[in-house]
Parts: sequence; structure tokens; C-alpha cells
Amino acid sequence: MSSAINPPAPSRAARGVRPGAVTAVVCLALAAVVAAMSSLNVALPEIARATHATQTQLAWVIDAYSLVFASLLLPAGAIGDRYGRRRALIAGLSIFGAGSAVAMTAQSAVELIGLRAVLGLGAALVMPATLSTIISTWAAVAGGAAVLGLLASGIVLEVWSWPAVFGLNVVLAVAAIAGTLRFVPESAEPGAARLDLSGAVLAVIGLVALVYSIIEAPDQGWTSARTLAGLAAGVAVLAGFVAWERRRRHPMLDPRVFARRGLAAGSLTVFVQFFGLFGFIFIVLQYLQLIRGDSGLVSALAMLPMAAAMQPAARLAPALAARFGARAISAVGLALIAAALVVLAQLNTTSGYWFLAVGLIPLGAGLGLAMPPATSGITAALPAAQQGVGSALNDLSRETGGAVGIAVLASILSAAYASHLHLTGLSAAQAAQARSSVAVAARLGGTAAAQARTAFADGMHLALFIAAGIVALAAIAVVVLLRGPDRARAETPAPVTSSATVQSDEPQARFAA
Repeated sequence: MSSAINPPAPSRAARGVRPGAVTAVVCLALAAVVAAMSSLNVALPEIARATHATQTQLAWVIDAYSLVFASLLLPAGAIGDRYGRRRALIAGLSIFGAGSAVAMTAQSAVELIGLRAVLGLGAALVMPATLSTIISTWAAVAGGAAVLGLLASGIVLEVWSWPAVFGLNVVLAVAAIAGTLRFVPESAEPGAARLDLSGAVLAVIGLVALVYSIIEAPDQGWTSARTLAGLAAGVAVLAGFVAWERRRRHPMLDPRVFARRGLAAGSLTVFVQFFGLFGFIFIVLQYLQLIRGDSGLVSALAMLPMAAAMQPAARLAPALAARFGARAISAVGLALIAAALVVLAQLNTTSGYWFLAVGLIPLGAGLGLAMPPATSGITAALPAAQQGVGSALNDLSRETGGAVGIAVLASILSAAYASHLHLTGLSAAQAAQARSSVAVAARLGGTAAAQARTAFADGMHLALFIAAGIVALAAIAVVVLLRGPDRARAETPAPVTSSATVQSDEPQARFAA
């Protein structure tokens, strides 16, 4: 009898897989690592007061996670492909949970920075497995988890102190590990390419050098030899990474895919959206608590208009793109983001909440409009055999954009805050403390606290204006890139093999023996 009529019976492992349970478990794992990107922003003022962290150190507390996450995302995906996605998921969750538990005992900003980097390592191992397993629901889970992370942290801070925010990570990690051990079977690619260690090292060194130089620039000086050398080294190493990957038979990321203009435009759109969003969240949650005096929970709730505008816009975006074209909708979305950042840059020490809401609504709508056509542009530019590359590029653009956005905007904020803070009647030691952080200055009270709040608002004004300009320039670039038909697919050689995971919409397809 033909096998087409009587197909082979599924393996015992495949028969035992419960798709709903697998999806629930990996959604929980995804929610844990995504929420960790946003949740700690709510606790930054309290962390600054407890650890006397400077503005530069606060930037590192947030960006150490995003930077390590982004740097190791591609090699972590290759590790999961080669050695087993379930193993990678369990290892990542274990590192993430253990690091969070230790972070609850941290006493200094330096300890927190190091432990956040450890959490980023764990998240990098978790993310590829979740993306490959629940691609059809990934965007919804990721977006919802970011907002829920803010709200959960705000609630926790109403009852406990900032270490409890890491306790949320521990609870989620333990639950996800238990679910993985119970429901998720192992899977791997028997013919997976060897891990490109050299490429991974080059990518990590390049990104770290670049982001480190940007974040430290306010302390070292933007034109200092150390800053310029670090920026040049970062760019040079990343250029070396591109050259290395072009020569590899099985690259982690084949640079030639960017010859497809739809993919290049989509990647740029995703990068710039999260550049602006992550940098904005880092700044505005400090503004709400340290300048307006809102609690952590009120600050988190204040962000809801952005989420409320984002969801309907994201649902409408595919239909609008089909009618008016991805080029127009992407450009409109980015233009809305830029306009919103211009509005939000006008916030000052006496602005009412309505002013913030007026900026948050177009910001959310712009994000919702621009994201779906950008993601579709990335995946549509690649053949079916390379959809894993597209998924990896989408996530890489997001994490790298967020890491660079926090670094750049936090650095601008720190430099402007220090230069606009004119203190009188304080000792040299007190003045140095006030310049290190607005949270520290607030503890001095009196004129110093008022001047610090004004200087912070000035720094926020400059940072958000620059972010708006970068997003506006990206909108112009996207319009140019998407002008006319994209002939890159026809001009590009046959698809190359990549170590990026090829995705599937079915959980049991990824986690079956």
C-alpha cells in the first residue's frame, strides 16, 4: 500500500506532544525575558536612591541586558539548532532565574550591571526557541509582555522595594522550567552547521565596543581619544564581522540578504522604532517619578494610552498596507513616531498628564502602523527556505535597536543634564553628587533639587528631539528604499544556507523527536 495513502505512524515522542501545553510554556518563557527588558525601568529611581547610581550607571543597568541579549541572539539560536532547543531553553531559563535571584541581593549599581548582563545571556538562549515555536503569536505575546512588565513592576513597588522586581523573574523562570520539563520534547537539527565562534566573537566585540563608547561618552568626553577610539574600533570590528560572514559557507547572518530592498527597509524600520521606543521609556519613567513625583504604579499606568493606540493600529496596518502600499504605511507610521517624540520633547517640570497623553497616542499608533509592514517586508523578501533568517533578523533588529537607543539617548540625557545643572551654595562634594544623578540631587532638597529637575527636563528635551530627527530620517530612507519594484531577489544568487533557525507555525514540528 502506498505511503501516501497510509503514511508512517508518528513517533512516540511526536504522539505525546501536547501543542497547547507547549505553546503555553514557551509563551510564558517569552513573556519572562521580554518583560525583563521593560520592567526594571519603573524601578530606576528607587535603584538610584538605594545604590547612589549615576545617570551613566543607570543606563548600564538597563542596557547591559539588552546589549548581551542582542549580541548573543544569533549564536544562541545556532546552539539551540545544533545541541537541542529544549536544552537551550532550560539552560537559558536557569541562567535567567538564577541571575535574577542573585540580583535580589545586589547592593551596588556595579553588581546590578553585571547581573543584568548574566540575565541577557539567559534571555538570548530562551528567545530563539520561543520565536521558532510560536511565530504565529510571538508578536502579540512580546508586545503584551512589555506592557505587563511595566504594570507588574509598578504593583510590586507599591508593596515591596526594587529587589522584588527581580523576584518576578524568578517566579516566571521557575514556572517556565517546570513546564518545559513536563511538556516540551527535545528537538535539534542533525545536519546543523558548526557554530561560527569567530563570527559570534566579532559581533559581540563590535557591539559592546560601540555601545560602551556611547554610554561612557558623557563621562569621558565626546571628543576624547578614548571615546573616538572606541567608536572607531566598534565600527571596524563590525565591518570585519560583515567581511567574515560573506566568506562563510554557513554564516550566522549572510550580509547579502540586505541587497533585497524590502528586507533592508523592514530591518531599518524595526531598528529605528525600538531605538526610539526603548530610549523613550528609559527617559520618561524617570521623568514621571523624579520630576512629576508619580509613584511606580502611576507611572506604569500612565503609559497605557500608548498601548491602547498601538493595538488597533497594528490590526489595521495589514489592510491599509494592502490598499495603499507598505511604503506609504511604513512612512506614515515612522512620521507619527517622529511627530510624537517632538511633542513629548516639550514636556517640562510643570506639564500636566494630558500633555504626555497627547504624545503617547500618536507614538503608539505609529508603532502599530509601522511594525506589521516592516515584518512582512523582511519575510516576503526571502524564500520559504530562509524564513528562519527573516525571523532572526526581525528580532535582531528589535534588540539591537533597543540597545543602541538606550545607549544614545541616555548618553545625550546625561551630558545635557550635567551641562545644564548650575548649582550654587553647595560644597564641591555635594555638587558632584547632584551632577551624577537627578535622583541623588533630589535628596539634597531645596534649590539643588529644583535645578536638577529643570536640568533633567532640558536633557530630555534634547534627547527626544534628536530621536525624532533620527526616526524622520529613517522614514525618508524607507521611502527611497521602497521606491519601485524590488529586483534584488532576481539579482541575488540562490539562497544560501544559514545557521538561523527555520521557523514553523506548529509547536510540535519544532519540538518533536
